[in-house]
Amino acid sequence: MGIKMIVTDLDRTLLQTDKRISEYSAKILDRCHADGIKVVFATARPKRTVSTFCHEVPVDALIMNNGAAIYSDDRLIDKYDIAPEIRNHVLQSICHDYPETALSVEIDDMLYTNFDVSDMPNAMHAKRINFNVLPGRPADKIMVGVSGMQEVDTFSKYLPDDLYIEMNDGKLALIMNKAATKWNAVKKLMNHYGFLTSEIAAFGDDYNDLEMIKNCGIGVAMENALEEVKSISDYICGSNDEDGVARWIEMNIGGNYVSKT
Repeated sequence: MGIKMIVTDLDRTLLQTDKRISEYSAKILDRCHADGIKVVFATARPKRTVSTFCHEVPVDALIMNNGAAIYSDDRLIDKYDIAPEIRNHVLQSICHDYPETALSVEIDDMLYTNFDVSDMPNAMHAKRINFNVLPGRPADKIMVGVSGMQEVDTFSKYLPDDLYIEMNDGKLALIMNKAATKWNAVKKLMNHYGFLTSEIAAFGDDYNDLEMIKNCGIGVAMENALEEVKSISDYICGSNDEDGVARWIEMNIGGNYVSKT
């Protein structure tokens, strides 16, 4: 059965190391869109850091903040956030026991931190703040600076049953609503568009891509992906700096699939 929706992670997947989408990759995704295939970005990034890429590629839907927010044609389809009282309890508990830990929280496309933000990209959308005076709005995600999986396990004890913690990029742990996953967001979009699982191809490289790569009709890991991601994928494409996503699409979508090598 033909592929009707392509879901791709951004960092270390579609984006090259310089955080750009190559002209070749943009051309291939534009061709998919023109052929009626839905193009979806699935990323842990917030919306403000994705808008530039949406001007380069005709994107039909966005999965933001690791699945906390789902958009189709700029319309919010669903949202899975962290209530203010739960958010505050988690942040304050970690701060109390581990005062040197770098913490940040996304609220309404604004980043609030307990560390200096002056040198950060998009610093105008970031603010160092006392977590006791955060806006009274739900959070999309909480981010914890970590050095490895052992620290991820350490911080898991602060979470209620409706939240989870997951490693991201080897140096950050994301605390999210349990419903906020890329795979759950993909399922929402499948139902929204009326597609079958077998009609979805997903591309990724990191822990937060595992579930969607395993469960989509076609799961493709990058050559630069974690070994855990490669091990459950159907195929392995070239690296992000080799336009792996676009080259795999050009070779396979609409044609015969090739075996993983």
